Amino acid sequence: MQQITLFWFRRDLRLEDNTGFFYALQQEKNVLPLFVFDTNILEKLEDKKDARLEFIHEQVCKLKKQLEEKGSSFLVKIGHPLNVYRELMENFDIQAVYTNRDYEPYAKERDKAVENLLKEKSIPFYTFKDQVIFEPGEVLNGSGEFYKVYTPYSKVWLDKFKNTKIELLSSPQWKNLLQCPAFPLPSLEEIGFEKTGIQIPPMDTDEQLIANYDKTRDFPAKAGTSRLGVHLRFGTISIRKLALIASKLNAVFLNELIWREFYMTILAYNPQVVEKAFKPAYDRIQWRNNQEEFKAWCEGKTGYPIVDAGIRELNATGYMHNRVRMIVASFLTKHLLIDWRWGEAYFASKLLDFELASNNGGWQWAAGTGTDAQPYFRVFNPESQMEKFDKELKYVKKWVPEFGTNLYPKPIVDHKFARQRALDTYKKALDQ
Repeated sequence: MQQITLFWFRRDLRLEDNTGFFYALQQEKNVLPLFVFDTNILEKLEDKKDARLEFIHEQVCKLKKQLEEKGSSFLVKIGHPLNVYRELMENFDIQAVYTNRDYEPYAKERDKAVENLLKEKSIPFYTFKDQVIFEPGEVLNGSGEFYKVYTPYSKVWLDKFKNTKIELLSSPQWKNLLQCPAFPLPSLEEIGFEKTGIQIPPMDTDEQLIANYDKTRDFPAKAGTSRLGVHLRFGTISIRKLALIASKLNAVFLNELIWREFYMTILAYNPQVVEKAFKPAYDRIQWRNNQEEFKAWCEGKTGYPIVDAGIRELNATGYMHNRVRMIVASFLTKHLLIDWRWGEAYFASKLLDFELASNNGGWQWAAGTGTDAQPYFRVFNPESQMEKFDKELKYVKKWVPEFGTNLYPKPIVDHKFARQRALDTYKKALDQ
């Protein structure tokens, strides 16, 4: 059997400045890149037209082509990772497996199972930090505990960032790739999915946009956000590259990257937040959970134009502007008193840049149930938010063309009434 080392690609779909890949090629010979379309994850995706799967497949095709130009290939498998590794151990003499760490509960469980399987055959499993600047456990308070509040976390993060030499890795040792004929690549249809027609925003680190980010980011009609979330999510861009650019150009943009790592830390230390409120008292809230109202929200038919525009943008493109995400989430949880978990799951099924930690953190922030959350008595007024951030109604008219006509529905609930109902409901839960 041929001796090989595997590099397992997951959320790091690039060849350059990829930590685990770089070290595999530096330290080993006959490195074979591997990607697994994990059926544990695929089976949970109800919609077989999923733009994220299409995007991953496209990136895997690109990487395969780049690797074949270097005389190697990309081994792409479909299945449960444990079964894939069992099969590979029968067909190859595996010397080691290299990969980059992931911090989500399922990923940690999966990696532990694979590591244990490999250990039975004395095959080392090497993992590396790659998708974050500082991983959970690196930014802690004086008592060695994780931060529950963003501001002190961000101060320590920034201080550490300034005192750490962040460098991009040089070009890998390509000569250590396994030289082999091309492996077949399963089609999107063979994986069980179809093309969607949704356009993924290009990976463009537009320095002028980043430099102006703090001035433009709140206005949904402007192209004022980077749209790099999906590239960070699947690692088609290096977080080190992006953080270095942001640190030179815009502190507010860098802050967004710090929020991402803050929420990853919260999830890593508190895996219960996937199902429960970070603040346990908030699990006593008596949500109304009206199915008809939830349906109207999902379809962008609430009668609140900026809420409806946001949902329709999400449904059509897999993206929703950041400011609008807060308005839409606040509306569902406060105005309609629908459980944040319903909204979180809806976003999870639609967002191209869906990342469990950030999605969970954002929804719990909006609902007031999370760490360092917006206080429950702060209820966004969708009308004044629209007046402030979409004064000329360009965003609203783009996504809600019937606004201002008889075809547009009346508001599903009165703002003043809904606000008071939310305050009363939350207070009752917290006074118990």
